[in-house]
Amino acid sequence: MASSRENTADQTSLWGLAPYPVIMADRSGTVLAVNDAAGVLLKGAASGVSMADVAPAWLAEAHRDVCVGTVPATRTDGDRTAPASVSGRIAANSFEAHPSLAPDGSVVWWLVDDTDRRLAEEALATERERTRFLSEASNVLLASLNTGRCMAATAQLAAEYLADVAVVVAPATGGKLPLARAVDGKAAERALLGADPSDLPGLAEALQGFPPVPSRWIDPAALPAWALPQDFTETIGSVVVTPLPGHGVPAGALILLRRSGSAQFSENEEVFARLFAARAGAALSAARLYSEQSAITQTLMRDLLPPTLQRLDGVEIAGGYRPAGAAEQVGGDFYDVHPGIAATDASLVVLGDVCGKGLEAAVLTGKIRNTLQALLPMADDHERMLRLLNGALLNSYHTRFATLVLASVQRAGNEVRLRLTSAGHPHPLVIRADGTVEHVPTRGSLIGVLPTIEARTVETVLRPGDTCLLHTDGFTEARGGPLGDEMFGDERLRQALSECADMPAEAVVDRIQMLASQWVRNGPHDDMALIAISAPHTHHLSAVNGHTRGRYTA
Repeated sequence: MASSRENTADQTSLWGLAPYPVIMADRSGTVLAVNDAAGVLLKGAASGVSMADVAPAWLAEAHRDVCVGTVPATRTDGDRTAPASVSGRIAANSFEAHPSLAPDGSVVWWLVDDTDRRLAEEALATERERTRFLSEASNVLLASLNTGRCMAATAQLAAEYLADVAVVVAPATGGKLPLARAVDGKAAERALLGADPSDLPGLAEALQGFPPVPSRWIDPAALPAWALPQDFTETIGSVVVTPLPGHGVPAGALILLRRSGSAQFSENEEVFARLFAARAGAALSAARLYSEQSAITQTLMRDLLPPTLQRLDGVEIAGGYRPAGAAEQVGGDFYDVHPGIAATDASLVVLGDVCGKGLEAAVLTGKIRNTLQALLPMADDHERMLRLLNGALLNSYHTRFATLVLASVQRAGNEVRLRLTSAGHPHPLVIRADGTVEHVPTRGSLIGVLPTIEARTVETVLRPGDTCLLHTDGFTEARGGPLGDEMFGDERLRQALSECADMPAEAVVDRIQMLASQWVRNGPHDDMALIAISAPHTHHLSAVNGHTRGRYTA
């Protein structure tokens, strides 16, 4: 019968053919045998020495655990269970150690070099983390179209993930550089400084969109003081400057800083920083484009939005406007008030309704308002103004038409005299101080439809407490009510106005708008515009019969 030593010798000769280092030790931790590969890997490993003297600590400890049975089994080998493998580093490489139990209680360790696999796993984990970060960064950066907040978010994200300190520099504005600076773990700070980009090598070029220079070419000692956040006094050991590419033009530059003692930026990290910078630059460019377009829109909207009204030459004038869409600011309904040049001159009040709604209708609204502005020198001749306006619309590319009502308003002693001319528009309504509601019988044809138009001007007088209401059909045709399909109608409007007797112009407007809003609730509706002209009470008129009705003359 062969001895144990002979069996071990036979096994060792077979282990020499194995592609892996193999070491065998007994229960006491004494090495019984090693193959040649194990002898090269574990210096001093030979029969008779202790595992603790030649094997790394993680392997020696695992051997003790296997021998005392504290390592959990992971597989079955015949009638026996094999303990789980362990892993660790030997020199510069990573190994997995797979134990096999011998019948006499000794343990054979097969050492498999898994360095390449672990490096691949680490690289995959790094790429997954970077992908997650880029996805999260895109969501954060695109969540705001405010340029300042986008710069601050870029700096904060970069300081949290890429560096100890991050600085976002936007192109110069008025000779000054907009900055956003952040330290890891702190909120970003924004500043506008009269700094020179050429103070930092590579920054002026990055702001012009040129490719970045390697970080090893930038001396941290050359970092200007303005690039560091306030109260930051630590020494910088590594600097990266990379452009923030935008849509056609550079969006700025990103400066990444690491403290002395931290790892230098690797080439792989610089490449990843450029990937982040590309996303940040796209977000900043979108925010800047939105800001520019918003500023242009606001400038154009000033001429489309209804004007702010106030008391005019002893006459109360109030207006209200509600566009058809909740998200819209302008539409097809409009009003304007043009004061007379002198105090004795009549003021012109205009209320109109362009066919359609939304921005397209608002464009034609703007043209009508500008045309009427140019025709103000002939404001005393309503019919002539309407004829010229009609011709202007017929010669334009628009196919829409409009309705219009003109009101010349003039204070005469204690009264307010009105001349009203309608062109296809709903009749003006007069609310007397006693609650009587009358319609002014002016009429005319649509604007922008036929080569010639007809219009009839009617005059009336407002006594103290009387109000004249001009409105668009958005009120009378508004559908709502209990079932949501009934029109507000003329009669309901007249009834509501009768309850507004002797009320100021602003109160009348508020009342009618409130009732219309309650009627339509959240349902669809057309644009709604109205304007109220009131003859206010005065101390001089306290003894005058304010309930006397005016008379119409054509």
